[in-house]
Amino acid sequence: MYEGVVQDLIDELGRLPGVGPKSAQRIAFHLLQAEPVDVRRLADVLIEVKAKVKFCSVCFNVSEDEQCRICRDERRDPSILCVVEEYKDVVAIERTREFRGRYHVLGGAISPIDGIGPDQLHVKELMPRLANGVVTEVILATDPNLEGEATATYLTRLLLPMGLRVTRLASGLPVGGDLEYADEVTLGRAFAGRRSAE
Repeated sequence: MYEGVVQDLIDELGRLPGVGPKSAQRIAFHLLQAEPVDVRRLADVLIEVKAKVKFCSVCFNVSEDEQCRICRDERRDPSILCVVEEYKDVVAIERTREFRGRYHVLGGAISPIDGIGPDQLHVKELMPRLANGVVTEVILATDPNLEGEATATYLTRLLLPMGLRVTRLASGLPVGGDLEYADEVTLGRAFAGRRSAE
């Protein structure tokens, strides 16, 4: 639609997750109208993040060092390990300030349709972390969708024979939601996970 480098910019922005053609066009034209110093700062940060950021050698969270700050933190409880799909899930859980254990980032979820099986995830790296007897509980914090459920089921079957306590995040109705809009699975889990009102 546009000439040369402008269309190239729109195409590249459109390849980003969650950015459709219209959003890519809006971002491209915003960048064209921005001050050159602002665009240079963005370009520098993009180059720097690719050069400096890597994955933690222990949990596979993003880090600028060999180990992420959570794995280096001696105050964290090493007996509880929370398994998540992506590093953005670590950020979401950390925001709650409820979890003080450690993490293991799988790098995705089992999805046969997309050709992703356990071998494409960081499952084999998880096993040595559990073998030394320090971890007593593994919390499976995968997404509550088909792929997340398949991943949690696979991991549960793998981990239970090790004598570990394997738990799953509770799920149910969101605060401020209406019962009439809840799907059957969410409502069913809310009933199954009900607790005493005392």
